[in-house]
Amino acid sequence: MSAFYTRMKAYREKLHLSQHDLADKVGVRRETIVRLEKGQYNPSLKLAVDIARVFDTPVEDVFVFQKDSGEELKGEHL
Repeated sequence: MSAFYTRMKAYREKLHLSQHDLADKVGVRRETIVRLEKGQYNPSLKLAVDIARVFDTPVEDVFVFQKDSGEELKGEHL
C-alpha cells in the first residue's frame, strides 16, 4: 500500500502566496487548498497539474506517493 502527501504548503510559502491567492490562481475555493495541504483531499489530475504550474515545478515534486517503507514511488506503475 502507498501513502500520499503533498509539499504544497512549502511551495506556496516560498512564493509568498496565501491559500486564497493559490485558490484564485487554480480556480478552486480556499477550503480546497486547506484540505489538500492537510492531506484530507486528493486532487484531480487537472488540479494537480494546475497547482504544479503555479509553482513552476513537476507534479511529482508537489504531490508524492510513498511505499510503506518510506521509499518514494518514481516511475513505477501504480
